[in-house]
Amino acid sequence: MTPALPALTDGELARRALGGEQSAFACLMERHRSGVYRLVLTQTGDPDEAVDITQEAFIAAFAALDRYDAERPFRVWISRIAINKCRDWARRRAVRRFFTFATPIEEAFEIADLAATPEEQLTHSHEQEKLIAAITQLPPKLKEVLILRTIEEFSQNEVAQTLGITGKAVEMRLYRARNMLLGLLRD
Repeated sequence: MTPALPALTDGELARRALGGEQSAFACLMERHRSGVYRLVLTQTGDPDEAVDITQEAFIAAFAALDRYDAERPFRVWISRIAINKCRDWARRRAVRRFFTFATPIEEAFEIADLAATPEEQLTHSHEQEKLIAAITQLPPKLKEVLILRTIEEFSQNEVAQTLGITGKAVEMRLYRARNMLLGLLRD
C-alpha cells in the first residue's frame, strides 16, 4: 500500500510526478502555492499579476521537473523559478511602459507629470499597501533578498542557494535593503 501523498517528501512527490502521477505534482503545488504567491505578490505589488506569475512559475517547474535535484529543498527551487518569472514580468512591463508613454520629443516638453508623489500614494493606502509599495521600489537584488529572508523566512543559506550568491552577499544586501526601506517609509 502506498503512503498518502501529503505524507511524502517533496523529493518523493517530484519523482512520482516525473513518473506520470499528476496528483503528486498537484500535491507539491498545493504545498508551495501560497509561499510562491506571497513571494510574487511582494515582487509585483499586483494581486492579479501575482496569480498569473505564480501559475507561470508552476507551469515552468512542471516542464523542468526532470532538472530538480530531490536532495535540495523544493521550496528553494520553485522560489528561484518564481523570481525569474518576476524578472521577466518586470522587463516586459518596462518595455510596454516605454512604448505606451513614448512621445515625440517635441511634444514631451508640454506634458506635465500627473503621477502622484510617493507621499500622496502612502497617504491613500493601508499600512500593508504602504509596505508592499515601498518594497517594490527597492532595486531587484535588494528586494529579492529582503523578501526571501524576512517575509518567506528562508535561512541565509537558502537565500544564497536560491539567488546563487554567497552568504556574505545575502547579509550585505539585506542590510542595504532594510536601510533603503526605512528611508522609503520615512518619506
